[in-house]
Amino acid sequence: MIPAKRLCLSAILLLAASIPAYAHVGIGTTSSFTAGFMHPLSGLDHMTVMIAVGLWAALKGGKAVLAWPAAFVGVMLVGGVAGMLHMPLPFVEPGILASVVALGLLVALAVDLPVSAGVAIIGLFALFHGHAHGTEVPENAGGLEYMAGFAIATAALHATGIAAGLGLGIRFRSLARAAGAACAAVGLGLVFGVL
Repeated sequence: MIPAKRLCLSAILLLAASIPAYAHVGIGTTSSFTAGFMHPLSGLDHMTVMIAVGLWAALKGGKAVLAWPAAFVGVMLVGGVAGMLHMPLPFVEPGILASVVALGLLVALAVDLPVSAGVAIIGLFALFHGHAHGTEVPENAGGLEYMAGFAIATAALHATGIAAGLGLGIRFRSLARAAGAACAAVGLGLVFGVL
C-alpha cells in the first residue's frame, strides 16, 4: 500500500502538471434530459472516472459500495448548481484530468482507505466534474433536465463498475486492478494530449 503522503504528493504533482483539456464547455446541446444522459457516455474521461468509482467501491466493499457513488452523484449535482450560478471554481479542467489519473491509480493499487476518506476524495473530484457541466447548461428547466440525465447516466456507470468489481470477485481482483491501471493510462494520455 502506498503511504498517504506519497499518494497526496503524486496527486498534487499531476494536478499541477496537467494542462486544460477544455473537453466540456460548448459540446453539443445542453438543455434536454437525453443530451444529459448521453454526455457521460460520450467521452473517455467520463466513462473511465465513473466506472473507476464503482470499481474502487466494489474493491473496498461494505458501506463504500453505496457511499462512494452516492457521494460522487450528490457532490457533482452541487457542483453543477454552482456552475449554473456562475460561481467561480479554480482548476476545474486540471481537476477533472487529475481525477481520471488518481481514481485509476486508487483502483489499480487497490488503495484501502476509510469510507469517509474515500467520500472526501471522490467528492472533491465530483465537484470539478459537476461544475464543468453546470457552466455549460442554461439556467432553466432544460438545464435541470440535462443535469438530471447526467446524474442518472453517472449513477448507471458507477453501477457498471460496481457490478464488474463484484462480479470479478476476489479471485479475479487483478482484472479490476488492471482496469484501474487502464483508467490511469487514459488520464495520462489526456493530460499529455495523446488522447
